[in-house]
Amino acid sequence: MNTVIIGAQWGDEGKGKIIDILSDKADYIVRYQGGSNAGHTVVVNGKEYIFHLIPSGILRAKKVCCIGNGVTIDPQALIKEISGLREAGIAVDNRLKISYLAHIILPYHKVLDELRETKGVRKIGTTRRGIGPCYADKINRCGIRVVDLLNPASLREKLNDNLKEKNEIFKKVYRHPGFDFNSLYKEYLNYGKIISPYACNTASLLDKAIKNKKDILFEGAQGTFLDIDFGTYPYVTSSSTTSGGSSIGTGVAPLNINNVIGVAKAYTTRVGEGPFPSEFPPVFGKFIREKGSEFGSTTGRPRRCGWFDSVMIKEAVLLNGISELALTKLDILDGLKEIKVAYAYKYKGKTFTEFPCDSMVLKNAKPVYKEFPGWNKSIDKIRCYADLPKNAKAYISALADISGVRISMVSVGSGREDTIFLD
Repeated sequence: MNTVIIGAQWGDEGKGKIIDILSDKADYIVRYQGGSNAGHTVVVNGKEYIFHLIPSGILRAKKVCCIGNGVTIDPQALIKEISGLREAGIAVDNRLKISYLAHIILPYHKVLDELRETKGVRKIGTTRRGIGPCYADKINRCGIRVVDLLNPASLREKLNDNLKEKNEIFKKVYRHPGFDFNSLYKEYLNYGKIISPYACNTASLLDKAIKNKKDILFEGAQGTFLDIDFGTYPYVTSSSTTSGGSSIGTGVAPLNINNVIGVAKAYTTRVGEGPFPSEFPPVFGKFIREKGSEFGSTTGRPRRCGWFDSVMIKEAVLLNGISELALTKLDILDGLKEIKVAYAYKYKGKTFTEFPCDSMVLKNAKPVYKEFPGWNKSIDKIRCYADLPKNAKAYISALADISGVRISMVSVGSGREDTIFLD
């Protein structure tokens, strides 16, 4: 069974934990898009692990973890992550595979990202990790890939060509001194030597795995509504975060994808700028943010919080082919007298039950809510669906009905064991 795990909202849905749980029965875990702007948090035996590039399945012994061609790799961040795992006693060698074709983030990508955020006309709210500029180079056909770090002549030629153009832009547009070729060349040649044992043709590796009837878990980063095409553009990431990106970012044909699981919080959060129809008022938003520890695992930025938005979830089901949902952080809603779910938007007298493409509609729309009674009982120690409070079960059932797909897992805490399986 080859399964894709997708964030059904704006990211930060708790995919890391769900991936960690499901990777127990997978042979290969594959990251297929994004970069070190992503952050998956997994708690095992009380110890917290935060992943940015390496699939969180690496915590499971004997699992093979791949970084696909669709990922943008910051070598410095990757090497730090590998070192951290080794220090924690987790074996990485022979289990981590990196695509030759993955694009490399260089210092000029990060600086350009920073300058555009601070000096640009419109602030997007990026993590300033250089992901967007790196993807731009990829599309402009001037990107530097893992395979180039392993070939001194190729790296020399491509880096030299890039700096000739980019240094002029930095100096004339941003009044930045630019970058020195020799220092960058030596630094990234060295990164190539460190990364080389992990580099391979991951598309071929995964093809052989499929032919040998191995199970593959595809790990999505960010969420559906940060997708470059279908998200709340321009407040999006620079890659295809939907399930279709799993084929583009790995070389595995769509026909070989058997299942798509969406991950959604029992409420909604987003980091950075952009529209958010069901966002809480400031005081209540602060209360839920603190109760749910809603701060970005990559940057520490506070997350904006709001009610569950079924208009979004239904669109995510449609775009990804989601067949089941994993619902996370249900325990954060403990003690609320009532819980709301947005089931439509209203704008200029018109009701929208489908997610609008027009950014002006989304920015100014008012949500239409259904209200559900809350529950007073703490559910963080419950491990069986039958033991949940009546109103909690009713809320889960309502979300499944509204979304049009079954809910197969409910997370009530950060640990592996803090999970209720409905099947």
